[in-house]
Amino acid sequence: MPIAIELIRGTVAALLGALELAMLARMLFSLFDPTGEGKLSSFLFVITEPIILPVRALCAKMGWFEDTPIDVPFTITWFLLILVQILVEVL
Repeated sequence: MPIAIELIRGTVAALLGALELAMLARMLFSLFDPTGEGKLSSFLFVITEPIILPVRALCAKMGWFEDTPIDVPFTITWFLLILVQILVEVL
């Protein structure tokens, strides 16, 4: 494979991994800072929420998971990121 394609694939895989790590950190920090008022919690929210927002909007529009205590759009986004990362690594 050309070096440019490998470089792009590696960069995309690294960015997806960093985003997954940020989502994991956000999930863990939400246990200790449920209000999200801490600086790190706010930073993680700013980084991850634009990725979660389309899934959250789709779920709200369709009326899915409205009464669940779990943030299902967050979980769906997490799995989609993992799937995309696997596809990037395989292709």
